[in-house]
Amino acid sequence: MSETEPEATLVGAKPAVAPYDTAPVLPGAATGRPGVHPALVILGIVLASLSMRPALSGASPLLGEISRYFHLAATGSSLVTTLPLLFMGLGSIVAPKLARRWGTETVLCAALLLQGAGIVLRTAPLPAALFVGSMLVGATIAPLNVLMPGLMKRDFPGRATGMTALYSTALILGATLSAATAVPLEQALGSWQGSLASWAVLVVVAAAVWVPQTTLVRRGPVASAHADRATAAGPAAEHPKLTRTPLAWQITLFMGAQSLVTYVLIAWLPTIFTDHGMSQAQAGLVFATNTLVQAIGTFVVPVLAGRMRSQRLLAVGVVALMASGISGLLVAPVAGAWLWATLCGLGQGGALGLALTLMVLRTHDAHTAARLSGMAQTWGYLLAAIGPFTLGAVRQTTGDWTLPIVLLLLVCAGLAALGLGAGRDRKISDR
Repeated sequence: MSETEPEATLVGAKPAVAPYDTAPVLPGAATGRPGVHPALVILGIVLASLSMRPALSGASPLLGEISRYFHLAATGSSLVTTLPLLFMGLGSIVAPKLARRWGTETVLCAALLLQGAGIVLRTAPLPAALFVGSMLVGATIAPLNVLMPGLMKRDFPGRATGMTALYSTALILGATLSAATAVPLEQALGSWQGSLASWAVLVVVAAAVWVPQTTLVRRGPVASAHADRATAAGPAAEHPKLTRTPLAWQITLFMGAQSLVTYVLIAWLPTIFTDHGMSQAQAGLVFATNTLVQAIGTFVVPVLAGRMRSQRLLAVGVVALMASGISGLLVAPVAGAWLWATLCGLGQGGALGLALTLMVLRTHDAHTAARLSGMAQTWGYLLAAIGPFTLGAVRQTTGDWTLPIVLLLLVCAGLAALGLGAGRDRKISDR
């Protein structure tokens, strides 16, 4: 949404469109999967959603401890958050292909199990294990990001909005809980390794709920892999080539720039506070507040955007909230920490919600919207991966946070300009 990151389907004047919607609606079945009880599907969605962010958000308050343990400079420690983003972008490319080959349920279950392995690998006493584990975590979050909304649309076609609200709420809750409890878990378990590894338990439990669903689907009269493959085809020639469309790039770069700001804050916001004298525990709570209030922007902004012909003013507004909070970090980083975290969170959630909404409002049909969402996720995460590493390197070179924060404000200025372009009342196929 993160970063969140594209995990949410949209609420607005038009029907919700899920990214990479490779799963069809099967009429006559309660969940679109004969033999699978809806309660089991809902439980699987909630547990998977809860487990998607802790591996990222839970590491941020511990970044100082991790850096000291491995004797990492700022650039090295930034890789802990940069590598997952990079592999989330790369994984977004292959996730739909894996679903068409093996089926959505199988891919989701395997991704959860591998994510658990990546979380545990990061706690091994070797720097290489830390970085390889971070890559594995990002690569396995990608299929969850890409495939979960399509699965909800397929299995709950009449309740897609309610399921999306449940999914988004669980996503934010997982991120908030991991950020708030990272330091207390470290103190209770005696090490940062124990704090990080504890979230593997939730991932394994989520995977356990998906195992029977995978088995039932493969034994059922309609295999999920065949269903996913059936809807993937489409007459590409009838749709615009997105990479040659300026509006598509404006939306993609808006998605990427807002993700860059968000993941820089995920990576470095607690460290900014502790470097200015705040305790590690309090920095974790302020960071958790930032994560929690994102849910307000993520819900409210899509509703407002769907009622407007042009979203340009809305784009400038959410960016202004982010920029105000970031500017505060230059003036009084500790004294105004709660206010800055709240302003940033409202802007971050609003920018994410607007980016997702624009994918629907700027397209004529669901197929183009899904393709645009895939383009935005892939390039957006790859762009976002540049942020934590680059600002970490600048912090290491200059010795303080002034220049990195100024650079972040410049990204906000570019984000506002992109919003003015993407927010125009136009469609991608319009000439």
